[in-house]
Amino acid sequence: MQIGLTSGAPGVARTVADAQRAESEGFAAYATPGDSTATLALIGAQTDRIRLLTAVVPIFGTHPATVAGQAQVAQDASNGRFTLGVGLSHRPMVVDQMGLPFDRPAARMREYLQILVPLLRGEAVDQTGEYYSFHGEARPSAGGDVPCAIAALAPVMLRLSGELAGGTILWMANAKAIEDHIGPRVNRAASNAGAPAPEIIAGLPVALTDDPADAREQANQQFAMYGTLPSYRAVLDHGGAANPGDAALVGNEAELDAELDRLEAAGVTLFNPAIFRTEQGGPARTREYLASRAQARNG
Repeated sequence: MQIGLTSGAPGVARTVADAQRAESEGFAAYATPGDSTATLALIGAQTDRIRLLTAVVPIFGTHPATVAGQAQVAQDASNGRFTLGVGLSHRPMVVDQMGLPFDRPAARMREYLQILVPLLRGEAVDQTGEYYSFHGEARPSAGGDVPCAIAALAPVMLRLSGELAGGTILWMANAKAIEDHIGPRVNRAASNAGAPAPEIIAGLPVALTDDPADAREQANQQFAMYGTLPSYRAVLDHGGAANPGDAALVGNEAELDAELDRLEAAGVTLFNPAIFRTEQGGPARTREYLASRAQARNG
């Protein structure tokens, strides 16, 4: 299992600088939230080694051919180090904020991927679908094919991530949820489709601290919304976590080492922690710890 980092830097300039720092510290990857492909293209042109991921681009409101074209620019800029993470977002954001329908989301994702994934490989697509259609081909990226991972938590989405994409990119799924619920489904789907072994890219809040109880309470406050959105609520339940703080990785060096080992044993291929602030453990201390573990695991 390699160790990357999830961006917490505000603004484009600071995010670019933070990614450059993460590369120098030995992190394997740098993930940015939301539709941040343009920012990662800038980062790709100003870094040399670190892998770059969107976590994740929501599919509603943007055609898959448009997303594919943007991803290929980021792949060119990074010389083959870009991975496109896509996801459904959530009903309140899609319906209430954007005014778009959210019916049959998994069917929409399947059609989206049937256009997106071939285009990311520079292949022609001839599809007339219920939700998405495309007839044409994409310009192959000079950086090579663009890997794609899906934010998948429900069984149908996990099946799609194994069948049509290169794996899944997760948030708030702890080792138990991955071992019991996510890993078996995505691996079985890939095997049944004759696809390569899928990636399982995990993200969780992390804090190195001498006061775990305080850290979990801080996590509950900072990440409260994830306990209320249905998809995250379900994955927390799969992991036996009553709230986001229960899913967070908190504790001293030995305790965090054990948590990293559990994630690896559960099948995680890349871990992108999100560092959060606590009363007893500052972000700098946590980042220094994670950088040391990244250097050891990433070679």
